Amino acid sequence: GGRAEASKVRNGMLKAFVEGRFTVGKDDAAARIVTDSGADVDEDGSVIALRTVAADGRSRAHLGGRSVPVGVLAELSEQVIAVHGQNDQLRLLRPAEQRAVIDRFAGEDVGGPLARYRQVREEWLAVLTELSERSNRSREMAQQADLLKHGLNEIDAVAPEPGEDVELTEQIKRLAAVDELRAMATESHAAVSGSQDGDPDAPGALGLVGEAVRRLVSAEDSALRDLVPRLEEASTLLSDVGAELGSYVENLDADPALLEKVLSRQADLKRLTRKYAADVDGVLAWAEDARRRLESMDTSEEALAGLALRRDELAVQLVAHATEVSAARGKAAAELATAITKELSGLAMGQAELEITVEQRPAEHGDRQALAIDGHAVHAGPDGVDEVELLLRAHNGAPPLPVHKAASGGELSRVMLAIEVVLA
Repeated sequence: GGRAEASKVRNGMLKAFVEGRFTVGKDDAAARIVTDSGADVDEDGSVIALRTVAADGRSRAHLGGRSVPVGVLAELSEQVIAVHGQNDQLRLLRPAEQRAVIDRFAGEDVGGPLARYRQVREEWLAVLTELSERSNRSREMAQQADLLKHGLNEIDAVAPEPGEDVELTEQIKRLAAVDELRAMATESHAAVSGSQDGDPDAPGALGLVGEAVRRLVSAEDSALRDLVPRLEEASTLLSDVGAELGSYVENLDADPALLEKVLSRQADLKRLTRKYAADVDGVLAWAEDARRRLESMDTSEEALAGLALRRDELAVQLVAHATEVSAARGKAAAELATAITKELSGLAMGQAELEITVEQRPAEHGDRQALAIDGHAVHAGPDGVDEVELLLRAHNGAPPLPVHKAASGGELSRVMLAIEVVLA
C-alpha cells in the first residue's frame, strides 16, 4: 500500500511484484476491508493481496482476485502487518520497555491490580510528603500557626456578623439625623391622617377620602356610586400607611448613648477590615480559610501520629496490590517466554530459549518510595515494585544472559520481531 517507486524494478525486467496470503477473521476489521472492496475470501478464510510496479513507475493493486485502489491495500496492511525496522530492537535495552512487554501481554490481569496500586500509591505518597513537611517544618509552621491564631482571636473577640458593617452604617445615618427624620415622618403622618388635635381645616388625605365616600354614597348616579369601593380601598391603604408612620415617629427617639455604642461597634469592625479584608464578609472568609490552614498545619504529636498511622495503613494496601501485580507478571512471563521461544524456532534460532525474570527492585539507601515486602525494602515506583529482564540462551548448554549480551545484532532484531508477532 506504499508509494510506488520504479527503482524497485530490477534492471532489464518489466515489473516487480509482491504477493501475500493473509488469513482474516469473519468479523474483524481486515475482513470488512476485504468485503467492502468487493474482493472474495477463499474457503479457508485467506485472501491474496498483490501489488505490481512497472518499470515506468505505474502500479496496480489486486485483492482477492479483484483490482482495487492502492489505498485499500494500505488499510489492509495496517490490520495484518507489523512493520519492524532494523533499529526497533534497541527498545529492548530499556528495562521499562521489557516490563511494558509483560504488561501488554498480560492485559487486564496486570492492568487491573496495577491501576489499584497506582491509586493507593498516589495517596500514600501524598501522606508521606505531608508527614515529612510537618516534621521538617514544624518550627516555621508553628510560627505561622501563632499568627493565624492571633488573627482568629481578634476576630472572635469582635464576633462580626455577615453584612453587619453595612447595617451599622445605615443605623448611624438614621441616629445622626433623627430630628430631620422625625420632622419628615411627622409631616408625612399629618398629610395622610390629619393633624393630631383634630383640626377640621387639616383633615389629611384619609379625611378627604372619607368625605368623598360620604358624598358619593348618597349620589343618585350609579356611575358615581361605583367609585365608592375603590375609594374605600384607598382609605384602607392610607390608614395602614398612617399607622406605620405613627409607629415610626414613636420609635424614633434621640438616643445619644445608642449612637455612641453603635459608633464604637463600627470602630471595632473597621480595625478588623483594615487588617484582614475590605469588608466584614471578607474578614469572615479570611477567618474560615485560617481555620482550614490551621487544621493542615497541626504539628502536634497526635496529628503526626495520625498521619503515620494512615501511612502504615496505605502501605499495607500498597503491598497487597504490588504483590498481586508481581504474581500476575510472573505468570505472564512464563507464558510469554514460551510463546517467544516457539516463534524464534521459525527465525533460524531453533536452539535459542528465552527466559523472562520478574524480581523486586531493591530500594536504595534514603529512598523515599521504599516499601517493605516480606522483610525487604523495595522501590515502589509508578509501575510497581518489579524489575523485568529478558534472558536468552543462545544454544543448548549456554547460560542465560541478558538478551542484549547473549544475542548478536541480527539475533536481537529477530527476538524483537518474535515479541511483536506474539503481542500482535
